[in-house]
Amino acid sequence: MRITRTGLALLAMLSVVLACRQPVSQEPADTAGHDKAHWSYEGLGGPEHWAGLENEFAVCGDGMEQSPIDLAEAELQELPEELGFDYRPFPLRVENNGHTIQVTAENSQVSFAGDSMPLVQLHFHSASEHTVEGEQYPLEMHLVHASEDGRLAVVGVFFEEGDESPGLLPIWSHLPEQPGPVVAFEDVEIDPSMLLPETRTSWRYRGSLTTPPCSENVSWTVFTQPLTASREQLDTFRAIYSGTYRPTQPLNERVVRTDHE
Repeated sequence: MRITRTGLALLAMLSVVLACRQPVSQEPADTAGHDKAHWSYEGLGGPEHWAGLENEFAVCGDGMEQSPIDLAEAELQELPEELGFDYRPFPLRVENNGHTIQVTAENSQVSFAGDSMPLVQLHFHSASEHTVEGEQYPLEMHLVHASEDGRLAVVGVFFEEGDESPGLLPIWSHLPEQPGPVVAFEDVEIDPSMLLPETRTSWRYRGSLTTPPCSENVSWTVFTQPLTASREQLDTFRAIYSGTYRPTQPLNERVVRTDHE
């Protein structure tokens, strides 16, 4: 049976953002016919408790390839897998899912390790989840790609305070302040290529989703060059979500590679 791109995106969205569908009000989503545990970034639902909230979240506590990590201890080497971005504009479909602002993507893909992976969605964390020598950026964006066999490739982009980001403007002009369903703006176009830095050196490592269920099937690429966002843009997002990051996890036996000197 042939899987359409729309069908693929829906399947991938279920695995990538399952836990991100539960609203802040702690009224659990019931998309599978039964309640799911509420998770959050603080208190009894916070990261230190994720593993005990659901059996399927156990890897959040006992996994050995968890994300995010600190990126300081990286080995300089040529990266064999080149990322080829085929990003094209698409109509804005945005939601406040109770944990972040998320944009549903289409018509865009990345070539990675011989596969073409559609861009499924992008979302944001404040402050950044990955750190560099223990330091956080004020904002981190994750561009989530999925292959037909269920593998995930996530591209991380840091934002630092500076000039206004033109790439963020279409999203920031329609940020939903309260959790709710996806809102479509057919007359508003987002160009994801404007959300990539000019310099494409990066850190690469094997990791996981940074939210429950913390599945360890993710190839991570985090660009070394941050983009800029204005103070107003950063404050606008922080007024909706702040402190939405998982603490860094042990590197264990993994190796972080970089082509950034």
